Amino acid sequence: MDWSAGVLGLAAGVLIALVTAPVGVSGAVFLLPVQLSVLGVPSPAVTPTNLLYNVVAGPGALLRYRRNGLLYGPLTRRLLAGTLPGVVLGAFIRVFAIPGPAVFRLLVAALLLPLGLWLIVRTLRPTIASTPAEPSPRTVTALAVAVGTVGGIYGIGGGSILGPILVGRGVPAAQVAPAALTSTFLTSLVGAGTYGLLSLTGGSGIAPDWLLGLACGLGGLIGGYLGAHLQPHLPERLLRLLLGALAAVVGALYAAQTLS
Repeated sequence: MDWSAGVLGLAAGVLIALVTAPVGVSGAVFLLPVQLSVLGVPSPAVTPTNLLYNVVAGPGALLRYRRNGLLYGPLTRRLLAGTLPGVVLGAFIRVFAIPGPAVFRLLVAALLLPLGLWLIVRTLRPTIASTPAEPSPRTVTALAVAVGTVGGIYGIGGGSILGPILVGRGVPAAQVAPAALTSTFLTSLVGAGTYGLLSLTGGSGIAPDWLLGLACGLGGLIGGYLGAHLQPHLPERLLRLLLGALAAVVGALYAAQTLS
């Protein structure tokens, strides 16, 4: 990696995390197309590189949320109970089944684009009906398993998927953000370790781009801390709109890549 790619990765990490940390999204789902299309990271290595970004970037926002007393709670424990085993399963699928990126892009687009638009419309034009009941603990854990598996395959932060669903079901964004980021950080740590162990079997193609991952992660560390600092000062309505917009943009981006 030359110095220009490192500087670009650092800047991308700062900007992405600054916008996404207040709503519980690590930003890895945005970093993935940057790595593939701009920085030229090869497809097998992009997954552990994204996980490395999450590991390095995560403590910035988590430190800030810890100071506010928002990290520990039942939602965090439910998410971890699902995402941790899910990411190990996803890593094995990625190494031994090697699913193509086209299927992933199609699934992300089909999920996030309508979900983001629905959340935006629901926020701008709330119905007279009462707020929907929050999902049950079993539903949250089952969803976390699925999201953890996807994260293990493609190295994205599960908050980009979990956040819009939980907020749309009535869970406050201020509660979702620290829980989703904690889940993303620990899941990425376990996922990166799993890829490291699997690489010992001779799979050198799955090794991360260490320097680029560290550069992007350092940017995410800075941006995540600043974004988490901003979160308590932002109204719930704005956070919901921001989360919906992020989901819709990611879905539209992957839809366009799939069609092209």
